[in-house]
Order: sequence, then structure tokens, then C-alpha cells
Amino acid sequence: MRVSTVKFNHNDQPEFFLELRKRVNNYFKENNISKFANTSMKVKTAFMLTLYFLPLTLMLTGVVASFWGVFTMWIFMGLGMSGLGLSVMHDANHGSYSSNPRVNRILGGIISLLGGYSYNWKIQHNVLHHSFTNVEGHDEDFETALMRLSPNQERKKGFRYQGFYAPFVYSLMTIYWLTGKDYTQVMRYKKKNLLASQGLTFKRALWDVSINKVWYFSLLLALPMVLVSLPWWQILIGFISMHLVSGLILALIFQSAHVINETEFTTPDENGSVENSWAIQQLRSTANFANGSAWFSWLIGGLNFQVEHHLFPNICHVHYKKVSEIVKKTAKEYNLPYYEHKTFASAVKSHFSLIHALGTGEYDLRMAKKLKAA
Repeated sequence: MRVSTVKFNHNDQPEFFLELRKRVNNYFKENNISKFANTSMKVKTAFMLTLYFLPLTLMLTGVVASFWGVFTMWIFMGLGMSGLGLSVMHDANHGSYSSNPRVNRILGGIISLLGGYSYNWKIQHNVLHHSFTNVEGHDEDFETALMRLSPNQERKKGFRYQGFYAPFVYSLMTIYWLTGKDYTQVMRYKKKNLLASQGLTFKRALWDVSINKVWYFSLLLALPMVLVSLPWWQILIGFISMHLVSGLILALIFQSAHVINETEFTTPDENGSVENSWAIQQLRSTANFANGSAWFSWLIGGLNFQVEHHLFPNICHVHYKKVSEIVKKTAKEYNLPYYEHKTFASAVKSHFSLIHALGTGEYDLRMAKKLKAA
């Protein structure tokens, strides 16, 4: 089964990734360090699970009963939902949490506690996004009918305002994921024969998604409506707020690493070929941010080290800071880009600057002038 017709350029400095991989492997070997989760990661797992389930428990048992108290619990759950998705579930579904596949499978299944479906996530993220980062027509992470997130996409009239309405669209990400996205993905991945790559039939995937939605809504929405002594609509407000918080956080973390002024977007030629090798494509389409902030990195699962994550998704994120020193040095030796923003705010600013320019057409004008000058 062929996932795509994209052909990377294997003659594009193949020695770079060979040397980089050798250096990274030597780092773990020489320091006798496992590439998988350490004690810090296990503590983080317990913390994020607590941040998600303790507020729910406090609501259901009546310990917290006022509207504002319950609303605050939902907000904490939104933060816990983001933390579990960025830290625990993400590493587990990459197979980088543990050397034991069963542990990865169990912890990767946490996504079902967040309303998602692990097999769809693996296809979109592991198979499509990581294999074809910022490659038009293959990386689904920047493809949406509501916005223009790549210069290679059509610019529609309404997109001129996308720099302003983007936060609202982003905040709806997990709500769409919860209600419609899993179903549309199952149908799309069936047509592309991608479900089979995960050992799934269409009926099995559809059944799994449906069962998961039923018990998720039962636990996270129906049960609070029954047990919490507040009007149903106040519970619904809290539930939606949890998803809005989580959706916005998740979207900004990922968009600020790939859809910014510095990164490149690629369209395969008529033969499905691109000019870069796979590893160099990752460098040109990915950026880091806030690498000096240990606490921020801890909270978002090390995904401020996106360059390292894309080159070595099989390594647990707790090791990325040390690995980044090796990657940055090696990229410099081979005269390759290593994009990074000093702060998260700077990366977010770059993202909104780009999508505003893409929406208004300013980006296209700049490129046209640049080509004319050349």
C-alpha cells in the first residue's frame, strides 16, 4: 500500500542526517540514557491526569458546587486536556513513551478520554504530517476550508479577515474533532486505503468512533448534568469552555511551529517529486520557540523543540533540550537552516503576521515583487 506519491530527493545532502543520527545515538549510548520516558516524564503523566480528572471528581461529588467554582474546574480540565494531549498521549502514540508497545498503546488510548480516536490521530499526525510536513496536498494539518494557511492554496475573499477570526476557528478545533472530524476522517482514510495501514476495516473504525463518542459524552457531559446541582445549560457552558481553551492552546502550539514567516511550503512537481530530502524538508518546514523556558517546555510536552521532534519522533520529548544542541550544531556545519524564536509570543506573532498576509494577498504581492527583482 502506497500512502503517497511524494518522492524526496535522496541526493540532497544525505550525509547530514546520517551524521546527525550517529551523533544523537552516541549521546544516548555514551551517557547510558534511555530514549524513552524517565522519572520526570512519569511525574508529569500523573500531574496531567490529576489536572484533568480531579476537577471532574470535585464537581461530580459536590465538593465544588457554585457556578464559578464549577466553571473554574472546567477551565482546569481544559488545561489538563491540553497537557495530556501534548505530553502523554502524543509521545505514546509515537511509540516514544516506553519501549513496551503495550504501555504506549494504553497511554496513547488516553486520546479517547479527550474525545478523539487514536487511529485517526496516528494517520493524520504520524503518517501524513510527519512524513510530508508542509507538503501541499499531503499534510492535512494546514488544510482547512475556513482559512488560507499556505501560499499554494487558493485565496478567497473572506480570508482577508482570517488574521482576526483565526483564534475563534482554532478554539473550535477539539469541538470539531469531537463531533464531526473523526467521522469524516474515517470515510476519507477508507477511500485512501489508510485505515488498512492501521489494521482496521471501515466498519470497525466507524464502530469504535461511535462507541467512544457515546461513552465520552455520557461521562463528560451527561453525568455532570445529572449529578451537579446546576442548570444543564451552565454545565454545557463549562463543557464547551473546556474545549475552547484546549483547542486554542493545541492549535497555537502546532501552528506556531510550522505556519510562520520563516518556514517553507512545498508543492510536489508533476512527477510527485520535491527538491529536499526528508530530513532537510523537516528543517525547512519547522521551527522551535521558547527553548530557554524549562517550565513552558515541561507544560507543553517539549513541543517547543519541534525541529528535534520532527527529526526524532521516536525519542521521548524530555530529552529534546539536550538533543537540540546536537541538531543545531550539525545543521550549522552543513549550512542548513535551524529556525527558532526566542519566545512563544514571537512565534505566535510570526504566525499571525503570515496568515494575515496570506489572507489579504500581501504575501503574494511581496513574492511577485521579489521574483521581478530577481
